Amino acid sequence: MVFGRLLTAMVTPFNEKLEVDYKKAQELAQYLISRGNDGVVVAGTTGESPTLSKKEKVNLFKAIKEVIGNKGQVIAGTGSYSTKDSIELTEAAEEIGVDGVMLVVPYYNKPPQDALYEHFKTIAQSTKLPILLYNVPGRTSTNMLPETVARLSQITNIVAIKEAAGDMDQVSSLKNNVAENFMIFSGDDSLTLPMLALGAHGVISVAGHLVGNEIKEMIDSFINGNVLKAQQLHQRLFPLFKTMFITTNPIPVKTAVNLLGINVGGMRLPMIEATEEQKIKISQVLKEVGKL
Repeated sequence: MVFGRLLTAMVTPFNEKLEVDYKKAQELAQYLISRGNDGVVVAGTTGESPTLSKKEKVNLFKAIKEVIGNKGQVIAGTGSYSTKDSIELTEAAEEIGVDGVMLVVPYYNKPPQDALYEHFKTIAQSTKLPILLYNVPGRTSTNMLPETVARLSQITNIVAIKEAAGDMDQVSSLKNNVAENFMIFSGDDSLTLPMLALGAHGVISVAGHLVGNEIKEMIDSFINGNVLKAQQLHQRLFPLFKTMFITTNPIPVKTAVNLLGINVGGMRLPMIEATEEQKIKISQVLKEVGKL
């Protein structure tokens, strides 16, 4: 399985009672696919996964796969700090027919490198689905080292990583350690272009909710050798990329999507609404990129 180059980590729409709005989730997924995205990651941290029940996640996978079909890829966020729970959710996702799963480095419990290897290997053995690893030490408190990823990349169905350590040397080291066909994705919109220059395949985006076509154009320009065009697009989008992290993700992006008139509702605690000041900044940057 070769994943598309632009996958967006989708927010989870809620209604007024903060229940999952599956119909709105389907509409959002279709909207994203129609605007440059090759696929969506469902129930990742941008989708407030820690606050979703297993049942809600499974129903989301089902609802999104139903409307996307073969028009784009559906990657299910099935990783957690429990290997057993991750396996159960991965098996449920496979039954639904998703195109792949994303497995985050276990958070909070800080497994050593050998334990990370065993965790991911055990999940991989439970499924035929292609697996995308997710390294985000700023959130999990554990950095999965390139050597560990290299070992894991020997497992047939572990085919990619979302690398969000923010360290370009680590990306270079990763590229040196894995096979040419192992896909490295940027986990930060603002680092997509630098990482493409280091051999990355694409991005798992947050800003893809807002400027999917533009990000796709930037990636395609770079791949096709028009580096200047890619750089100009990066510079134009850079303020938006940074504004999406003026407070904890997904607060800014959910606010921005609502501002675009796509009602995805509020946030479940412990996430809270953006402040008025933050809303003004988000609105301003959306105007600057011609979205408002």
